[in-house]
Amino acid sequence: MANHKSALKRIRSSASKRLRNRYQAKTTRTYVRQLRATTDKTKAEELLKSVTSMLDKLAKKNIIHKKKADNNKSKLAKHVASLA
Repeated sequence: MANHKSALKRIRSSASKRLRNRYQAKTTRTYVRQLRATTDKTKAEELLKSVTSMLDKLAKKNIIHKKKADNNKSKLAKHVASLA
């Protein structure tokens, strides 16, 4: 266990940041699943905008890797483009 005040604060702050990061990542994954399940093109295009923004924010905060976000955005854009 930590002995210094600063180390105790670091444990508290990192725990709260971890919860926030997990919440944001989980929410984004849920939206990605919704987008993949969508068959309506107009709804998919709207969802794609919000999901792209969410992925960019996760990459910016180093919650996920930048290239993982780019790969996901690319695959989702292909999916939306293939809808009739």
